[in-house]
Amino acid sequence: MTITPASFGVQRSPRTVVFGAGQRALLGRQAAEYGRKALVCTDQRLAASAEFAELIADLSDHGLEVSVWTDTAAELPASDIEACYSAMKDSGIEVVIGIGGGSCLDLGKAIALLLSHGGPLDRYYGENAVPGPVLPIIAVPTTGGTGSEVTPVCVLSDSRRELKAGISSAYLVPSVAICDPELTYSCPPGLTASAGADAVSHLVESFTAIQRPPTAVGEGRVFIGKNVISDSYARWGLGLLARALPEAFEHPDDRQARSDVMLAANAGGYALGVAGTAAAHALQYPLGALTHTAHGVGVGALLPYVMRYNASVRVREFAEIATFFGIPESGGGEVQALAGIDAIDRLLDRIGIPPTLKELGLTEDQLSYVASMGMKSARLVDNNPRPLDADALYEITRAAYFGDRSNPF
Repeated sequence: MTITPASFGVQRSPRTVVFGAGQRALLGRQAAEYGRKALVCTDQRLAASAEFAELIADLSDHGLEVSVWTDTAAELPASDIEACYSAMKDSGIEVVIGIGGGSCLDLGKAIALLLSHGGPLDRYYGENAVPGPVLPIIAVPTTGGTGSEVTPVCVLSDSRRELKAGISSAYLVPSVAICDPELTYSCPPGLTASAGADAVSHLVESFTAIQRPPTAVGEGRVFIGKNVISDSYARWGLGLLARALPEAFEHPDDRQARSDVMLAANAGGYALGVAGTAAAHALQYPLGALTHTAHGVGVGALLPYVMRYNASVRVREFAEIATFFGIPESGGGEVQALAGIDAIDRLLDRIGIPPTLKELGLTEDQLSYVASMGMKSARLVDNNPRPLDADALYEITRAAYFGDRSNPF
């Protein structure tokens, strides 16, 4: 039997995913199934919260001996990973728990890897460099954004390199994800916007990524491009965010909106975990290094321009995005596709994502650097549906710098 790309799909997922308000109460019970000595990775803000204290107490009540690491910085510096590993490598840890945003969850993944296989960290950079299973990972997200609780990816900042580094392996998919939207209620609007824009970019880029043949799995790729399963998650997530993200940003007490945003971020994690992301992420890595911009803000600022570059080869997908925003079909495929792009523009504008890279602090003389460094993210460049070279990335970056949304490509 021949399997065509149109009917081909892959899903990778945790053994257990629990979603819902109050479900963090299951953490101790779940963790006890995997070991008796737990390391909890979080940041200082969360460590000071009453909710965090309750989680640690629950772990202790279920018989776990708990070590807590709170020194997790934004964008996850490699030095944080190395410091945590140095402190914990002889502690007999049996299960690693990440509680927080993407950096905390990714720290948990990295430490589970190092405790299982040793260092140095950089020998795992890239795809499929992890030699085997790692310690059990439990992920408890506190933002609606990265989807890291279900992905095979750990992203970090290595000061010895000019770009962010990624470790991609199916072995890094957490064993358990506990997604409790109540943990997002205290997120300030800026964090809601940044995390939400990250989720938007994951969903759009996975939905419009390159489509590879079914042999991609046999080739050992972690990211195989868009497929029928990743597309189903992307549709679901975008439909949720179209309504819920602006509501969560403008009305932080809207519990249904908070829940839907976290659910959409989870869908984005499933989608990107097999399909992968593309040009917006490739360009954000050097942009973030230069401007120290939050990852979600950077990809959100770039996404409208990447979408316009890809419009000619993803007419059907962009037209479908328009329907998620309730835009009636009119004027044919290309007109409807541009309406879908405009709808994403309006969503990002509404949550306060800057429309230009100039507003993020980039200078005009840095445009060529961003484009050339973006080309070094080969996995992301190759995953873009329309071929990219340095000139194309420069034109995208230039349009994003000046805010030219006149479909210049």
